[in-house]
Amino acid sequence: MDVVRFIFGILGNATALFLFLSPMVTFKRIIQKKSTEDFSGVPYNTTMLNCLLSAWYGLPFISPNNILVSTINCTGVVIEGVYVMIFLIFAPPKMRIKMFGLLIVVIAIFSTIALVSLLALHGEDRELLCGLAAAICSIAMYASPLAVMRLVIKTKSVEYMPFLLSLFVFLCGTSWFIYGLLGRDLFLAVPNGCGTLLGALQLILYAIYRNSKGNETDANNSARDSSVEMEETNHTNGNGTTNNKDLEKGNDQVHQNIVSQV
Repeated sequence: MDVVRFIFGILGNATALFLFLSPMVTFKRIIQKKSTEDFSGVPYNTTMLNCLLSAWYGLPFISPNNILVSTINCTGVVIEGVYVMIFLIFAPPKMRIKMFGLLIVVIAIFSTIALVSLLALHGEDRELLCGLAAAICSIAMYASPLAVMRLVIKTKSVEYMPFLLSLFVFLCGTSWFIYGLLGRDLFLAVPNGCGTLLGALQLILYAIYRNSKGNETDANNSARDSSVEMEETNHTNGNGTTNNKDLEKGNDQVHQNIVSQV
């Protein structure tokens, strides 16, 4: 049983690492243009918070036998930290202030939970607090891919939902779901069970609409009509048009779901 669980943990690490690195194309563009353009760094701050909480939960003195959860999420903290730093360097002044403020909030939330768990709680109470914090943060991040899925249905186009990323979202969620089940860990199994279902739905949508070119006018209008909601997840072009930048932001929409499945 432990061997099987370890194997699924390794698979989860591998698929999650792929997903963590998926926005590199976006950041290559930002560095080359020396501008963050219409991209937003908010999801990378929230993803880093999720990584911090999950990495903390996986430590042996918080929850036993979950070290593989810590290894991949510690890696995620480093990667997301690099993304955030790039945004801080190349973002315009107002965005830079917003990003820095959000980074302070992320650090404050994690520090509070970590200190309370260390100084005020022990044993099962400590594990309960850290597990709930990590699970709630993970589940909350599912809003972004749900918005993308709705856009796919509305436009009848999978342009905003690349197949490879959707596949790895499913594989990552499934790996950690089974890892959590084998370890009888609800804090891992529940959010990743949601991730597995979400990934499966993405693949089903892709199978339905993969050969559909959709309606370009409807796609543009849908992107424009949903601009307010998509702005909340900060991954769409402000003018709602369909272009290469939108495709990159579609990739980033999936990225926001990454750590919710780790």
